Amino acid sequence: MQDRFGREITYLRLSVTELCNLRCRYCMPEDGVCKKAHAEMLAEDEMISAVRAAAELGVTKLRVTGGEPLVKRNIVSICRRAAEIPGIREVCLTTNGTLLPQLAAPLRDADVKRLNISLDTLDKQKYHYITRRGELSEALEGLEAALSAGFERIKINAVLIGGFNDDEIPALAGLTRKYPVDMRFIELMPMYDSGDFGAKALVPCDAVLAALPGLQPQPDDGGVAKLYRLPGAQGNVGLIRPVSAHFCAACSRLRLTADGKIKPCLHSPLEYSIKGLDEAGMRAQFERAILEKPARHAELSAAHRSESGRNMNQIGG
Repeated sequence: MQDRFGREITYLRLSVTELCNLRCRYCMPEDGVCKKAHAEMLAEDEMISAVRAAAELGVTKLRVTGGEPLVKRNIVSICRRAAEIPGIREVCLTTNGTLLPQLAAPLRDADVKRLNISLDTLDKQKYHYITRRGELSEALEGLEAALSAGFERIKINAVLIGGFNDDEIPALAGLTRKYPVDMRFIELMPMYDSGDFGAKALVPCDAVLAALPGLQPQPDDGGVAKLYRLPGAQGNVGLIRPVSAHFCAACSRLRLTADGKIKPCLHSPLEYSIKGLDEAGMRAQFERAILEKPARHAELSAAHRSESGRNMNQIGG
């Protein structure tokens, strides 16, 4: 289905939980989130009905997110059932990786084809600082488990933060030489304000090009990242610029929050509830969200914060 601006909507990001085993400083409060009543959240059957409704409208790609989706006890079942829905060609999942040693193989068996693993630093003290509780060794063990499980593609995501990890650009990009993975740098979006990061933290992806003058441009793969490669690397370096060069004109996605709200744009306050609806009602809400999808989001900068109205963990990373 196309929106009013001729964009074909083929991609749904489904958040299965707002909860997480980490507390990343750009994502959520230190004490976590107020846990909602079970009845307020989408049940597994509702999630599957929603994905089926979206597939009937032309969605072919599903990305499962959170919070941290691997803290969801029935995550393997959700992924397996979603992958079986007619029209869904690809189920992917975004995770912090710390629970992958136990779940990588079951997720691959459930036909999850691709993984994105969040990893903002290779320094164990800085990792503990940014996550407020995590251990770098656990994330790296998760990466190894994912590689062993045989996913079709693994991408590592680092949020680029001035004064925190911009000095690690070469080291992070170096993972593409060590492993058959893509390393993607994502500009910090001014959403959740923890007080930890000021205006200087909003570093454009040009910093990556400056730090890695040997990068060689690569053909686009249809995603939002501009691709490059280091000489001799096994994977690409990707630059994602939601702040300095938004990609709204080519946006093909919708988001569905864990409490059942369709968001046609990450940075818009527009939401359409599907909680409690039958599949036909869900489909109607998806149609409405697609037709109301804005042409682009408002300006993002240190002075102009996202109008989303939610923290990232409440939307789906």
